[in-house]
Amino acid sequence: MTLSVMTLNLWNNSGPYDQRKKLIRAWIDRLNPDLIGFQEALRAPDLDQVAALLAGTAYQIDFVRATSFWAREGTDFGNAIASRWPIIDRETAQLPDAGDGETRAALSVTVDAPVGPVSLTVTHLNWKLHHGWVREQQVMALCAFARRRRPPEGFPPILVGDFNAEPDSAEIRYVTGLQSLEGGSVHFRDAWRHHGDGSAGATWSNRNIYARTALEPDRRIDYIFAGPPLRNGIGMIEQCRIVCNEEESGVWPSDHFGLYAEFRIAPLE
Repeated sequence: MTLSVMTLNLWNNSGPYDQRKKLIRAWIDRLNPDLIGFQEALRAPDLDQVAALLAGTAYQIDFVRATSFWAREGTDFGNAIASRWPIIDRETAQLPDAGDGETRAALSVTVDAPVGPVSLTVTHLNWKLHHGWVREQQVMALCAFARRRRPPEGFPPILVGDFNAEPDSAEIRYVTGLQSLEGGSVHFRDAWRHHGDGSAGATWSNRNIYARTALEPDRRIDYIFAGPPLRNGIGMIEQCRIVCNEEESGVWPSDHFGLYAEFRIAPLE
């Protein structure tokens, strides 16, 4: 038995969104994940992008605003979570910023899963390649937030999102326990590193015509992290793969590829 998690940057409503939306929904229907973290989701009085995307499903949805959406007045740009199970608690956090108007947030929910309460936190960090120093501040706040949100003695905390940082960056090394920052350290397991297919796992890829226009190198910047499993094996990462990475008639689901992972929810025999 497993708990399945997906993360995807929706690229807001850019590009041919009506066509992209159909491809994203087809992936979700195919994978049928228990929990989904979305980045670059839009919400306004007359718009709920994630609710529309998941129309006709039983997912419960929550959202946090990170900033105003520059392309549509009165619209919030942020992160969302969809859960197969009831959301029984939620909390948001504003993350440190550079003071330049780019603001970021995290959303954490607790869901009433069959294995007991499970916490999922979703975020989207600063995007500029030279903003590693900002992301370092953000991951320190983010990891403390996600760890605090874990139900006592419960399922390992799950942390997903678009971190805009490569695996060997200081900020990701901090998340995975390979580097300290400001005299402190944490340890989350990187699902791709533990159970990917052994490739570099680029989620920002120049195969994708929407990413190619940015003139940036291929790299892995989207992640599913989790705290170490319980001693009985509950919470072990059992698989991780890249998803939303196929085009159809020249249309890609997003400018990012997504990730999908499964976690063990039954004790080892």
